[in-house]
Amino acid sequence: MKIVIPGGSGQIGAVLSRGWRAQGHEVVVLARGGACLARDVRVVPWDGHTLGAWAREIDGAEVVVNLAGRSVNCRYNKNNLRAMMDSRVDSTRVVGEAIAAAARPPRVWLQSSTATIYAHRFDAANDEQTGLIGGGEPGAPPLWDKSIEIAKAWERTLSQAPTPHTRKVALRSAMTMSPDQAGIFDTLLGLVKKGLGGTCGNGRQFVSWIHEEDFVRALDFIIAHEDLAGAINLCAPNPLPNAEFMRALRKAWSMPIGLPAPAPLLAVGAVFLRTETELILKSRRVVPTRLLDAGYSFVYPEWSSAARELCTRSRAAR
Repeated sequence: MKIVIPGGSGQIGAVLSRGWRAQGHEVVVLARGGACLARDVRVVPWDGHTLGAWAREIDGAEVVVNLAGRSVNCRYNKNNLRAMMDSRVDSTRVVGEAIAAAARPPRVWLQSSTATIYAHRFDAANDEQTGLIGGGEPGAPPLWDKSIEIAKAWERTLSQAPTPHTRKVALRSAMTMSPDQAGIFDTLLGLVKKGLGGTCGNGRQFVSWIHEEDFVRALDFIIAHEDLAGAINLCAPNPLPNAEFMRALRKAWSMPIGLPAPAPLLAVGAVFLRTETELILKSRRVVPTRLLDAGYSFVYPEWSSAARELCTRSRAAR
């Protein structure tokens, strides 16, 4: 099977490329420059907003997985917010144009989205049927609404793409955990190693996550099940509060201490690290109801076992 991954040169693209190359699939990454982090993957240049020679790779491919978009790990100033919006909307639009123009369009288009589209809440979990789309909820800073506006525009562009012969899926992904350097797990584990992996803020905010093995397997499952279309939550079924999440990670690494980080301290640190506290303090309580109802079985449904496995591989890699 030929799989094309626009924007696949980063950590998530590497996770998918490794998994699919191990299964014997042909993987082509569309990238602005540089090489893919995975081996045995062909890289084709594209600019992410205009049709070009890269579109020939989509014609005849079975699957397209669009991961393109500027990193959200930045300060939410005017220029960065515009870049985050444009990179997602433009890349989705032009992938849709390439699929629409293909003589042999792919049978499925998996489009990256985000679990951040849901409301900041503690009272109940957000699933695809009953979840609350975020925006203006009590206790959430107004700046967080910008991420939701971007997510909505991202999915709206997918929905409007004229691709009648290609099934479309919006992947509302939680944090994908792999031991790759500079990934989110590597960053969190780095704090734990330094004794800084304590509770963030009040620790009540929920953390949604997914192990890299389940990430690949869940996409395989979606590809194989032609009745799955529209928004699908890509996350483990058991989100947990930040305090419990960090405690389990410390235990997996055998680190007895973890200094807490109150919200004011996080705000100061975010300025120096050129990021935003939303990435840590927003309560993302998301569950994968559609995957579970369709019969998907998670290898790592609980964070404690996932953290132990990831820590074991991280130690071996170092």
